[in-house]
Amino acid sequence: MTLLVVLTVLDIALLIAGLAFYLFWVGSLLARIAANLEECAETVGTINGHAALIVPGVAHINRTGGVVAGALPLLYGMAEDIVREAPAPADPVARPASGTRRSRLHDAVGFTPR
Repeated sequence: MTLLVVLTVLDIALLIAGLAFYLFWVGSLLARIAANLEECAETVGTINGHAALIVPGVAHINRTGGVVAGALPLLYGMAEDIVREAPAPADPVARPASGTRRSRLHDAVGFTPR
């Protein structure tokens, strides 16, 4: 009966030691997480400080972007008119001055360039 009591006490002591080690490990992880979160909070504060300087300009940028977006259809129409009035090129395909090189890769896949 004494051996059973000793083994039970030893088992309980090992269980308590294992739980103590686990709690120490979790506590150290939580301490590192807390330090990282504190550093992140400082970084967020710095970003908020920088953003506070930029916010008035963002409203102006958004207004200007709205004006430009509203003018895009007009600009697109003007560009189409310019292209329509431009003379057609004599040779629609651009060719290099040195001539074109023949590639065997084209022949391998059955491609014939114009």
